Amino acid sequence: SNSGNMALIPSQVLRVAILLSYLSILCSFKALDIPAHQTYGGSWKFLTFINLVIQTVFFGISVLTDLSSLLTQGSNDQEQQRQLRKLISLRDWLMAVLAFPVGVLVVTIFWALYMYDRELVYPKILDSFIPQWINHGMHTTVLPFILIEMRTTHHHYPNRTTGQAAVSFFSTGYILWICWIHHVTGMWVYPLLDQLPSFPKCVAFVASVAVINILYMVGEILNSFIWDKSRCIEEKLNSKNKID
Repeated sequence: SNSGNMALIPSQVLRVAILLSYLSILCSFKALDIPAHQTYGGSWKFLTFINLVIQTVFFGISVLTDLSSLLTQGSNDQEQQRQLRKLISLRDWLMAVLAFPVGVLVVTIFWALYMYDRELVYPKILDSFIPQWINHGMHTTVLPFILIEMRTTHHHYPNRTTGQAAVSFFSTGYILWICWIHHVTGMWVYPLLDQLPSFPKCVAFVASVAVINILYMVGEILNSFIWDKSRCIEEKLNSKNKID
């Protein structure tokens, strides 16, 4: 995290700020009186809400990792170091498999559909229930926040097969969940799915699993691009200093 130390605002402080903003969005959203909260599955039927929880948990664990590494600095306690390594690998796994791919998916699909026809994804009537800042907190700022996190922390990605299996497991699980909700209530979570015949609906489901796998790889490539490049620069500087 040495790039964080040169920054204007330490990355540890940024992460605390992002965590607090997610907690306030989460609490404010839960406090809203939205009809959908009362129906089967509650808020948990919306990928947007699940993503909000994912991001909050992820940044919570990131802040916890920052605190632990501050507390264990300069200590040779093997047990503490082991616990810290466990926390770091959990944080990195969450970033790779959930926070990045699901976060980017929610933002891109939401705004693409919104611009095409907002009634399909976020009907105008919701504006009277959901304040604008909460909408943007759930659908817009997710992207810059996760990119800031990627730029300020080097995450070790799992091996690709494991990572993609996990991403596919998550997305398939979510698809089965909304199919189950449809089976129980006769309603699709998203108005868009109501309008699609069965075959295009299956195509859309398969496509979404493909897209989240692509986003997983984008995250992996971006992570290595950012961190391999800065490592090269650092190594060059170090070798130059040795020569001097």
